[in-house]
Amino acid sequence: MHPAAPTSDKTTPEELIRLRAVADYQFGRGAGKALFPDEIRVVRSKKTGKIKGIFLNDEHLATLKPSDGYLALSVPGGNRLLQAFQPPRHRVMIMDEVAEFIKNGRNLFAKHVVEADLKIRAGEEVIITDTRGDLLAVGKAVMSGKEMKHFKKGIAVNVRRGTCDE
Repeated sequence: MHPAAPTSDKTTPEELIRLRAVADYQFGRGAGKALFPDEIRVVRSKKTGKIKGIFLNDEHLATLKPSDGYLALSVPGGNRLLQAFQPPRHRVMIMDEVAEFIKNGRNLFAKHVVEADLKIRAGEEVIITDTRGDLLAVGKAVMSGKEMKHFKKGIAVNVRRGTCDE
């Protein structure tokens, strides 16, 4: 049996409220409006009808994960959050020497972290930037922000997408 192709629709007002509420809960007040303007479009599973992906003008902003109900950011979604929140919020700043590797989707090691939001907890979505604050990638934190700054070994962030992947 082949999986059914997803369908694309405009969001209902209730869905927009729900998606913004998830973003506000996950990233903090104001994230919902910053990430999801009124014009977003959703892709639903044809089989279940549940929202899978969120798009704006054919740019993938985020995926709503069915496993936990949280959002997984894409690079354009990470860029929207980057613009919405002041540093160091949700950010991990890295050494410029490894920027090309991270842009290409390689995982970030703790020894390459220059600065990190101390409020980051393991498992949270994070934005990876260079020392100038330019977006390089988005991913899922493996360590807390405090651990990223102090540890010299281990993976700090599992990179989902780098800017060169988009």
